Amino acid sequence: MSKQKHNPMIAVTISIVPGLGQLYNRQFIKGTTFLLLTIAFVVSFYQFLNIGYWGLLTLGEIPGLDDSRVLLAQGIISLIITGFAITFYVLNLINAYKEAVKIKHGRKNDDLRKSFKDGWDKSFPYVLVGPGLFLLIFVVVFPLLYMILLAFTDYNLYNSPPKNLLNWVGFENFISLVTVPIWRSTFFSVFSWTVIWTLVATTLQIALALILAIFVNDPRIKFKKFIRTVLILPWAVPAFVTILIFAALFNNDFGAINNDILGPLFNQAIPWMTDPFWSKVALIGIQVWVGFPFVFAIFTGILQSISKDWYEAADMDGASSWQKFKSITFPQVMFATAPILIMQYAGNFNNFNIIYLFNQGGPAVRGQNAGGTDILISWVYNLTFETQNYNMAAAISIVIGLIIAGFAFYQFRRTRSFKEEGEM
Repeated sequence: MSKQKHNPMIAVTISIVPGLGQLYNRQFIKGTTFLLLTIAFVVSFYQFLNIGYWGLLTLGEIPGLDDSRVLLAQGIISLIITGFAITFYVLNLINAYKEAVKIKHGRKNDDLRKSFKDGWDKSFPYVLVGPGLFLLIFVVVFPLLYMILLAFTDYNLYNSPPKNLLNWVGFENFISLVTVPIWRSTFFSVFSWTVIWTLVATTLQIALALILAIFVNDPRIKFKKFIRTVLILPWAVPAFVTILIFAALFNNDFGAINNDILGPLFNQAIPWMTDPFWSKVALIGIQVWVGFPFVFAIFTGILQSISKDWYEAADMDGASSWQKFKSITFPQVMFATAPILIMQYAGNFNNFNIIYLFNQGGPAVRGQNAGGTDILISWVYNLTFETQNYNMAAAISIVIGLIIAGFAFYQFRRTRSFKEEGEM
């Protein structure tokens, strides 16, 4: 066969069976290896994939014998394995085509040693990231896919495997969130409080951190190091310890805030734990205390990096303190920290620890299956581990994920640091 008649399309066509294209290109070792890997894959995974896809489609047929949860997991693993197989298959086609083009243009195949060396050089980065990618798929992607698929089933306390079989219900769970009265009222109540909690608590902690950072950075302030150390101390204490201490301080019966401050001074006792409004006020205050030191430390570093020449030029132009803050300080701080601040909002949107540790999302609210201070993530926790409404918990988790991803993507796109990334 002449090199000019070597047809790349033939190499691609016969590569429908991996390895044959490489054999056609006279890459006998590579072709044999690909062919053996294909045979080994089919022999090893045919039965597993067959059961996996059957289970994914049916979720079982015999109650008590077929466990829909296991079949769902096996189906997801089958999808992941199939993804790897398709990737290998596509790479096999691309390799067969490229090598056939080289032969057609008169280039000789490299010898085995050079082929191995070139292959190792090209694949070395993938070898390094391979273990991490493998763990990522089975530690992050697999649970995520499992949760997404559960949202389209009827898995709850009254329909639990292996006694019962799960069924695919489509978008019924999502529709229930906005049509069934108890789910609708609870969802919109919890969602609105989650948004308020995120905006108010995060904005206050950022504002407090910025104000304190500007004051401490003022040249007239003495003992700067000591003051900064004191202001960062709340960050040094583990957050869960701080939250538990505040939970004790705000306790209605023995808390120091009622017994030692409000009682003696104002003859008042506020129901911090039993009234939803005051519980929310307390939670926002605690979050501001816990969250501001981290932002303060970032703002302090940014303020110290702003050139003093800008302020001197502003003084020469007769700018006021507010004008210098509005035109120099604030834009520079926001430009440098916008992505981090966006993540502060996203983090507080899912800030489970403070809600649960303070009063487990309580107090109870009539006509709802969530507590008065539950945010979406703590509501999902209660649905999962207390009432075992796994399907609704999964559906709400998808809603949370879409909200967070959409918000973060939109805000990152609008930040100057994102827009000017290629210009710096």
